[in-house]
Amino acid sequence: MSKYWKPGSERPRTVLVDDEEGGVLFVSTPASSSGFGYLSLERQRQRLPVYKYRTAILYLVENHATTIIVGETGSGKTTQIPQYLKEAGWAEGGRVIACTQPRRLAVQSVASRVAEEMGVKLGEEVGYTIRFEDQTKPNVTKIKFLTDGVLLREMMDDPLLIKYSVIMVDEAHERSLSTDMLLGLLKKVQRRRPQLRIIISSATIDAKSMATFFHIRRRNIGQATEDPAPSELPATLSVEGKGYNVEIHYVEEPVSDYLQAAVDTVMSIHDKEPPGDILVFLTGQDDIDAAVQLLTEDAQNNGLLVLPLYSGLSRADQDLIFSPTPKGKRKVVISTNIAETSLTLEGIVYVVDSGFSKQRFYNPIADIENLVVAPISKASARQRAGRAGRVRPGKCFRLYTEEYFVKEMPAEGIPEMQRSSLVSCVVQLKALGIDNILGFDWLASPSPEAMIRALEVLYSLGILDEDAKLTSPTGFQVAEIPLDPMISKMILSADTFGCSEEIITIAAVLSVQSIWVSVRGAQREFDEVKLRFAAAEGDHVTYLNVYKGFIHSGKSSQWCYKNYINYQAMKKVVDIREQLGRLLRRLGIVLKSCERDTQVLRKAILAGFFAHACCLEEFSPNGMYKTIKSSREVYIHPSSVLFRVNPKWVVYHSLVSTDKHYMRNVIAIDPSWLIEAAPHFYQLRKPNPAPY
Repeated sequence: MSKYWKPGSERPRTVLVDDEEGGVLFVSTPASSSGFGYLSLERQRQRLPVYKYRTAILYLVENHATTIIVGETGSGKTTQIPQYLKEAGWAEGGRVIACTQPRRLAVQSVASRVAEEMGVKLGEEVGYTIRFEDQTKPNVTKIKFLTDGVLLREMMDDPLLIKYSVIMVDEAHERSLSTDMLLGLLKKVQRRRPQLRIIISSATIDAKSMATFFHIRRRNIGQATEDPAPSELPATLSVEGKGYNVEIHYVEEPVSDYLQAAVDTVMSIHDKEPPGDILVFLTGQDDIDAAVQLLTEDAQNNGLLVLPLYSGLSRADQDLIFSPTPKGKRKVVISTNIAETSLTLEGIVYVVDSGFSKQRFYNPIADIENLVVAPISKASARQRAGRAGRVRPGKCFRLYTEEYFVKEMPAEGIPEMQRSSLVSCVVQLKALGIDNILGFDWLASPSPEAMIRALEVLYSLGILDEDAKLTSPTGFQVAEIPLDPMISKMILSADTFGCSEEIITIAAVLSVQSIWVSVRGAQREFDEVKLRFAAAEGDHVTYLNVYKGFIHSGKSSQWCYKNYINYQAMKKVVDIREQLGRLLRRLGIVLKSCERDTQVLRKAILAGFFAHACCLEEFSPNGMYKTIKSSREVYIHPSSVLFRVNPKWVVYHSLVSTDKHYMRNVIAIDPSWLIEAAPHFYQLRKPNPAPY
């Protein structure tokens, strides 16, 4: 008799076991109500499609090391499975059930929902952890939601993840860089900890290839364990959604402007279709803000409630999206692909799909990461359409032709692992003691070029030594800081220059999306306000001025509003700064201030970003720079305070590519500092000897 069956409950009857595939089918038996006294919520839980599979899921988790659950969006897998596991005793004896999500917003909203269903306070029995925010209590939290990246960092302190009894990797089909790393590492952990249960859940994953990946043929290590080891053969289970039929509509001719087409489609739905909320998929914050503006202008008296949804949104704005639509109004949510799978929005009946999303593509040869608006895959298109059939039959309006969908749209997206810089990934794996990174068991192998580039960058920063091992102490300290290794190196160098107080402020600002509020129709006023904070040295020093002003105002939201500054972002900056301060103290670094000495400040920044140095081309009328390393043509981004100032020598934080390669977050430097900061990387060019 397995541990979770309670007296009086019926043992599940197995109808078919197919050992080849590891799939098990059940005649479902009703599970007993958990009786929290929250009847309406309890009834809602029982209506979810996943509920009738409760016993089946618990049986599989009990008997198989890995369980793969393919559950359509809306089946309830994310919120219910962790609760079933807790009810079945998987969180007893101080153990914790973990559920990972690729996105921070999803972690927060799912944890809130589960806490509400269980009738507990968020942060106690049910908690969450995202980067720079921990809402859990040791020895109290039983169900913990966290991002894949946070769980990876936890492995640095606890490589075998001993405190977790079950780890559920949710939304695995998104194939983020952290998800792929985590799956490879969990496979290694399972070899050492056969009792650890792993659940991979997703809406559109290839269950067969995932089962093959996790089919671990364990070597007999010769140590006795208390419980018999579960089957090494992964089990698969499919859970249907509670979706209604969705009518798909295509455009007859390709559209030239998907943003305008999306706005026109929303207005057409509002005029012609019965009540029901609308979800629009666009590519990013700029597109979303523009669409909100256009619709709000049209929507003054027509009953539309237009709301944006993207990852940098404040909690107050998030709450508006999830709250019920006011009577007599129609809610229009304009979202990035975050609403594709990670979040469930009730009340959506109509979906408008632009057919695009913003994706990172890294070119390791040029060492440029482009944020590109790219076509989505068929899998994403189906996910988006499925959002329309949650509450009743819905409609999906695709802003592309049926022929394009059938013949040209790719079946699956490219995993992030194969289109990203691997610098942070390599540091994390090295910190976990994995030296043979090319031999690591990847779900999708990264490109050798990207791997070589990452090793080169880390070696030039002094994070890896000649044997590609982490240096001591720099390499190990960089691995401890949950930021890009270049920023981490900048923070550590600030200790030498005596400006760590200022540098952690700059690092905190670089960790949030933007501290400025995007303004349409008030550009002149915005530019004037920005000038008040602008520093001749560049953006990083400007951020220090903004931070000082915010602190001086008593962290006033009114002050932020007057100065076109994002109040939520500044609160986050203060929080991240405090955490970085605590982390540095733990590393034995005493925080020091350089007062107003911006030269040492810029030298500390240069210590992390010397590879991003550029020189202004002589006689260039349009402010063209060339990178020192590869002679690439680059320009200062219009959002920078140095736009049009064009100092002779600069260092940038990141490059974005649209029509040109633009440098973001730029600071002016003296070229002699480059040789000082990186003599192994830069050398003075000797003048050619005069001919005889």
